[in-house]
Amino acid sequence: MRWESHISTLLSLFPSSLFHRDFSPYTEREATYPSMAAVSGRIIQTTVSPRQSKNLRLITSGTICAVKLHSTVPHQGLGLTWTENSAMQKSATVKTKNLLCNASQSGTAVSSFEKVDFLKLQNGSDIRGVAIEGVEGEPVNLTEPVTEAIAAAFGGWLLNKKKPEGSKRLRVSIGHDSRISAKILQNAASRGLVSAGFEVIQYGLASTPAMFNSTLTQGEANHWVDGSIMITASHLPYNRNGLKFFTCEGGLGKADIKDILQRASSIYEKLSDGEVIMSNKDVEASVKKADYMSIYTSDLVSAVRRAAGNIEKPLKGLHIVVDAGNGAGGFFAAKVLEPLGAITSGSQFLEPDGLFPNHIPNPEDKTAMQAITKAVLDNKADLGIIFDTDVDRSAAVDSTGREINRNRLIALMAAIVLEEHPGTTIVTDSVTSDGLTTFIENRLGGKHHRFKRGYKNVIDEAIRLNSIGEESHLAIETSGHGALKENHWLDDGAYLMVKLLNKLASMRAKDPSIDSKCLTDMIDGLDEAGIALEIRLKIDQNHADLKGGSFRDYGEAVLKHLNNTIESDPNLKKAPKNFEGVRVSGYGGWFLLRLSLHDPVLPLNIEAPTKEDAHKLGLAALNAVREFPALDLSALLNFVQQS
Repeated sequence: MRWESHISTLLSLFPSSLFHRDFSPYTEREATYPSMAAVSGRIIQTTVSPRQSKNLRLITSGTICAVKLHSTVPHQGLGLTWTENSAMQKSATVKTKNLLCNASQSGTAVSSFEKVDFLKLQNGSDIRGVAIEGVEGEPVNLTEPVTEAIAAAFGGWLLNKKKPEGSKRLRVSIGHDSRISAKILQNAASRGLVSAGFEVIQYGLASTPAMFNSTLTQGEANHWVDGSIMITASHLPYNRNGLKFFTCEGGLGKADIKDILQRASSIYEKLSDGEVIMSNKDVEASVKKADYMSIYTSDLVSAVRRAAGNIEKPLKGLHIVVDAGNGAGGFFAAKVLEPLGAITSGSQFLEPDGLFPNHIPNPEDKTAMQAITKAVLDNKADLGIIFDTDVDRSAAVDSTGREINRNRLIALMAAIVLEEHPGTTIVTDSVTSDGLTTFIENRLGGKHHRFKRGYKNVIDEAIRLNSIGEESHLAIETSGHGALKENHWLDDGAYLMVKLLNKLASMRAKDPSIDSKCLTDMIDGLDEAGIALEIRLKIDQNHADLKGGSFRDYGEAVLKHLNNTIESDPNLKKAPKNFEGVRVSGYGGWFLLRLSLHDPVLPLNIEAPTKEDAHKLGLAALNAVREFPALDLSALLNFVQQS
């Protein structure tokens, strides 16, 4: 009988309600799960102790998962035998072919692994997967062994990139957000890198921008690294997690991620064949820990002080509340705003909690924005700041409760950047409004370059424009991802807010009576649509109309048909310059139908002055795509019928 069967049978003897997963020492809280499948590590020792208690706890520590059972239930037929070595301790140990039961040995053999399609873990320029069981229909695929293999593969990729001389060991930093699986995967990634010969520095709870920044701080001998890994899944649910990778040149691209996942697949196969890896003890001896966030936040504070003419507390008297959504951004209140003199009382959800009990940490989420707006109004604050889970996105709220996100945030950042760099090109994603274009080009004197969705696409396009002689200093998405040339093209939500604070601080240095209203005054004249919505048209990949083809091919066929149909409608006009999907103007507004970057979905964005105008645009889109039976048009039909 295989060890999986032993454990499965053992667990079946007890009510599922008694099974507990203890994440200590990885997290502050204990979570409860219905089955053993929640444990992603490999089991190398199973100890059964017959005491007078009916409780089973699964305790993981690195590669070790020990099952400790307290019960008087007989264990006949399980291959377990009791030994009377001590009156104080009775134990039974399961032994199988690939299962080492002596945890003190120098290596750990890997037991049988589940097959994994590594390429399915790619999410553009990131890696995303399910790390924790608990959501029906979402099996765990980002396990500890998978994470080890991916980290080791990143090491191989980095060696090929850096080509170090002689015996020099490269150094990699690893950080994570507040997710409940974060520390487990951080340790797994550390094992993969150390076993590949790398030095590893664990930063613990950190932000994605800080991890990139750690590759740039060459003056810090104890922190300088050749590459970094951030363990995060942004605003996705608690059961998800993922990895982002950086070098001093920035975040890795799609081709790099594909290369790493292909390497990881080969490494994983070797591990699953029983290849010995390093023990936890050996790994821990090779891993250093450091507080890098103190260095990162100190740099942010210095940037604001410089903008204000080296005033120590340029935000003195301003009341600014922060909503971190229980992600990694709680540092901003105490480590950035307070040293600058700001009052931060009323800030909320600063404590890291990977279950995200208050709201989704997402500046695009309505509930999240309502939460920070309420905090601003309740505390009579001058400004509110909100971050996503890993702090690479942000938004703000002014003292009147007016949200500064999406097109408004882009307009404000464009106004600030164009003061510093007149005439520069502002690169945005494809779903920005026509009103924003008018504001940037006619009001601010800049150039609006509307590109594709995806923060990496937007950033890479800005870099490309600079390389061909077209000056660009800002690349920003409606999602809240924003990157500046002056900040190494890093999409940093904290730096984006610091840029706003820089402007506020510099204006207050000239006139101390100025408050945060000066920021919203900068976007007066931005024409905003009365109606703005997104409707997602899902593609049924099992529908016969796909004829065995991919959802991407089907989606492209839909877009081609729409493109041809629009040409025959005198009330509609295609955008003269467009890089993604089909963008159409008409009835005082516009719509954009595009193919999702990763999913079998065609998002339809509509903006119009009135409901009636939006209805006309929605109907035009519906009439153009209704002959594609694999499209789920229910949401669009519902909108057209109700508007």
